[in-house]
Amino acid sequence: MTFTVNGRKFEADPRPGQCLRNFLRDLGCFGVKKGCDAGDCGACTVHVDGAPVHSCLMPAARVHGRAITTVEGLADPDGALHPMQQSFLDNQGFQCGFCTAGMLMTATALDQSHRAALDWAMKGNLCRCTGYGSIRSAIEGKNPVSAANGQGACGRNAPAPAGPDIVTGRARYTMDTAVDGLLHMKILQSPHASARILAIDTREALAFPGVVAVLTHADAPARHFSTARHENPLEDVDDTLVLDPIIRFAGQRVAAVVAETEAAADAARSLIAVDYELKPAIFDPEEAMAPGAPVIHDKPAVSRIANAGRNIVAELHSEVGDVEAGLAEADVVHEGGFETQRVQHAHLETHGCIGWIDDDSRLVIRTSSQTPFLTRDALAALYDRPRESVRVFCERIGGGFGGKQEMLTEDIVALAVLRTGRPVKLELSRAEQFTLTTTRHPMRVSMKVGAKRDGTLTAISMRMLSNTGAYGNHGPGVLFHGAGEAVALYRCPNKKIDGYAVYTNVIPAGAFRGYGLSQTNFAIESAMDEVARSLGMDPFAFRRKNVVVPGDAMIAVDHGPHDVEFGSYGLDQCLDMVERSLADCARYPDLSEDWLVGRGMAAGMIDTIPPGGHHAESRIALVEGGGYELAFGTAEFGNGTTTVHAQIAAEILGSDPGRIRILQSDTDITSHDTGAYGSSGTVVAGAATQAAAEALAGEIRTAAAHRLGAAPEECVIGPDAVTAPNGRILLSDLTAGGGRLEAIGQTHGSPRSVAFNVQGFEVAVHRRYGVIRILRSIHAADAGAVINPRQCRGQIEGGVAQALGAALWEQVLIDGAGRVANGTFRGYHMPAMCDLPETEVHFADTYDSIGPMGAKSMSESPYNPVAAALANAIRDATGLRLRTTPFLADAIFEELVTASSSQMSRPEETESEPAEL
Repeated sequence: MTFTVNGRKFEADPRPGQCLRNFLRDLGCFGVKKGCDAGDCGACTVHVDGAPVHSCLMPAARVHGRAITTVEGLADPDGALHPMQQSFLDNQGFQCGFCTAGMLMTATALDQSHRAALDWAMKGNLCRCTGYGSIRSAIEGKNPVSAANGQGACGRNAPAPAGPDIVTGRARYTMDTAVDGLLHMKILQSPHASARILAIDTREALAFPGVVAVLTHADAPARHFSTARHENPLEDVDDTLVLDPIIRFAGQRVAAVVAETEAAADAARSLIAVDYELKPAIFDPEEAMAPGAPVIHDKPAVSRIANAGRNIVAELHSEVGDVEAGLAEADVVHEGGFETQRVQHAHLETHGCIGWIDDDSRLVIRTSSQTPFLTRDALAALYDRPRESVRVFCERIGGGFGGKQEMLTEDIVALAVLRTGRPVKLELSRAEQFTLTTTRHPMRVSMKVGAKRDGTLTAISMRMLSNTGAYGNHGPGVLFHGAGEAVALYRCPNKKIDGYAVYTNVIPAGAFRGYGLSQTNFAIESAMDEVARSLGMDPFAFRRKNVVVPGDAMIAVDHGPHDVEFGSYGLDQCLDMVERSLADCARYPDLSEDWLVGRGMAAGMIDTIPPGGHHAESRIALVEGGGYELAFGTAEFGNGTTTVHAQIAAEILGSDPGRIRILQSDTDITSHDTGAYGSSGTVVAGAATQAAAEALAGEIRTAAAHRLGAAPEECVIGPDAVTAPNGRILLSDLTAGGGRLEAIGQTHGSPRSVAFNVQGFEVAVHRRYGVIRILRSIHAADAGAVINPRQCRGQIEGGVAQALGAALWEQVLIDGAGRVANGTFRGYHMPAMCDLPETEVHFADTYDSIGPMGAKSMSESPYNPVAAALANAIRDATGLRLRTTPFLADAIFEELVTASSSQMSRPEETESEPAEL
C-alpha cells in the first residue's frame, strides 16, 4: 500500500483491522492523539486529501494512494508556522495541549460558513481544560489579553515554554515514544459487582500466539495499599491489592495479559476462564451503613478503616457551640437535602504508563501522574525495593483534575516488568477509563441553617454522606475537606457537622477538582440563598454580613489551632465585582415570554495548600554560557506551572522566562516533591523555586562582587551581565571553563493562606420545556498577585466550564447490577464548545503574604461555587429550588409542571399566575 504523510511517500501495510490513527502513530506521527476510540473527541483528527477525518474511525487500509496531513505537516517546509498554529500560540489556545493537534486540524479546514457558526462547526472536538474561550479566540484570530502587560517577568502573559511544540505536534506525552521489545498489557475486568474468585484457568490464554504472561492474584504481592497518593500515606486506608481474589465492583481487575502486541493481549484476555462465587452487593451508602448489611471490607484495624463492620471508611462528628440552641433562637430556619452525582474526570489522555528495567537494574516507570515521587515511594514499598532502585518520571501530561493523584496503572505494570524482565505498556481505552479508574464522590448533604431577622446566622448544621465506592482511596480526605472551608467561610457561633464516607459495590471514587468542596458548597450556598430569600435580603448583602473577614477565626469543626491565616483578603472585592456586573441591565430581545429570566450567585473559600505538609524542592543553576537551568518536581498537565516557575525565577534573576531551561517531574532530578495536586504547583513548588532563585541570586552577586571588587549588595543582575558601580561582568564569564553556580530551595507547605471565588449567572429557563440558557457567566477570583493573567484566566474559564458540565449534563450512570452504563463520551455528554457560554473573569487586587511573589492557588477553587450559583439563578427565575445535580431539562420541566399545577389548584390564584413563577 502506498500513500503520503506530510508530503513524504510511504509504502507500508497496516495490520488487519488497524485504524488510521494507530497506523500513523506506528509511523511516528505522535501528534495524532488517542482520546476516545469512537470518533467522539476529535483528538485524532487528520486531513485525508485535504478533508478532516477522525482517524480512529477510518480503516488504515482505505488510504491507499491518498495524501494524509497530520499536525506535524501543517507548518511550511522552511519551518514557518501555519497561521492557525501561530494564532493558537499567540492566544495560548491550549492548557494541557492534548486536544490541540486535533483542534488545529479541524480549525484549518473551516470555511467562512463554518466560521459563522463556529461553536457548532467545532462540536466534534472536545477540550476538558480550557472551557473553549482561548480556543475560540485563537480560531477567530483574537488576542483578548495583551502579552505586554507587567513590567517584570511576573504579572505578564509570558508564553508557555512548550507552546511551539504543542502546536506543531512535537510535544511528547506519556505514550508518545517507541520502545524496543515493548510488550502490551490488557486487563480482564470483572462483570460482577460482588464476588469471590474460586479459580482462574489461564492455560488457553497463555497458549495464544504472542502471549508472554498472564498475571492473576497468585502472582501479585499480598501487601495492602491505597491507590490514593498523599505525603503521609497513613491518611489513606490500606484496602487494595494489585490483584484481589475478592471482587468489590463491576470493572475491577481480575487478571492481566501481557503480549507482544495489543491485539494479542486483547484477544487472549477473553480466553481466561474465571469461576466466580457471587456475593450480595449493595449500592446505596445509607443501606450500606445499616445493621446487617453485607460487609465489603472485612479487614483489621491496621488498615485504618473507621468501622469496617458498618462499611464506614471514615466518619466525622463535631459541634462548636450549641446548634439546637442556635436554631431555637433563629427567626428563619431553612432545612433541606441536596445530592450531587458521580462525575468522570474525562481528561483526554487516559491513564497509562510504560515500565522497564534500565541498565542500572532500576525499575523505571514513564507515567501520566500528578504524583511521580509519591508513586515512586509506593512502588518501592509494594515490591520491597530500595527507593533509589525505582525511578518514576512524566513527560507532558494530558490533563489530570485529581484523577492522576492516584496509582491506578503503575503498580500492575511494575509487576509485569519485574515478572517478564521486558518493557511493558498499559494504556487504558476510554471505556476502561470509565469503568476501571475513579470518579468524583457522589454526596448527599442535609442542611439546617438558622438566622435572625437582621440576617445574622445563628446555626449551621450539616450531615454528609459520601459514597466512596468499592475502595477507600481519598474517602477520608474528601470527607474532611468537604467539611472544611465551605463551612468555615461563615461566621456563626453554632456549627455541627456529621459526616460518613461509606463503602458500596460500585466503581471507586477518588480525588476530583474541588476535593469535596464542590459538593458541600452546592448544599451550603443553596441553603444560604434560601435563608436570604426568607428574610427578604439581597444575597450579596447577606454574604457580606456573615462571611469571615480578617481578624475572624476560620472555624469549621473545632476551635483547635491550625496553620491557615489570611495572607490577603479579596472576598469583598469579588462580591462587589460580580454584583456590579450582574446589575448591568442586559436586554435579550430574542427571548419570548416563555423564557423566565433570573440571576444568582454563590461564594467559595479554599485553603491555598493541602493540610498536613506539602513538600517541594527546586534546583537552579547558572550554567556555562550564562544560561539558567531550573529543575523541580511538580508535573505539567495544563496547570501552567512550567510557565509560572520560569517567570518566578526570571523575575528574581533579572532574566526573561524564555531563557530558562526547565527540567521537571522526574524523581532523578530533585530529592522530593509531594505532587501537583491541591492547587499546589504554584504556591508550594513555586515557593521552592522562589527560594532557590533568591539563593542563586545571592551566589551570583557574591561571585560577581569578588571579580569586580564591589560589595554584593551593589551588584545588579541583568539578563546577560552583573553590573556594579565600578564595572560589569558577563554571566557567561562567571561560568567560563565549565563551572556553574547552583542553589537549592525547599518549602514545606505551611503556613497556608485562603483564596476566594464568587460566581454569578444570569439565566433563562423555558417554562414549557425546562431548557436552561446561560445568558451571562461572571466569575471574580482572589488569586493574589496574578503571575500570568492569561494562564490564570484560562484556569478559571476551564474550572467554570467543567463545573457547568457537572451541573447541567455529566453523570456516570450505574445500572441495577452496579455496572457503569454510559462508558463513552457520546453517552456521557462532556460539554463541547457549543454547550458553554463565555465567562467574564475579574481579579481582585491583592498581594498574598504567604504565596510566592504574592500569588494564591487558582486551579481548583473556580469549580466550587458554580453549581450553587446556577441553582440560585434558576430559583430566581422559576421559584424552583433544585436540590439534585445535574439540572436536566426533563427534571426541571416536571418541577415546573408540578409547581404550575399546584398554583392553579389554589382558588385564590388566577390563571395568569403560573407565568410569574
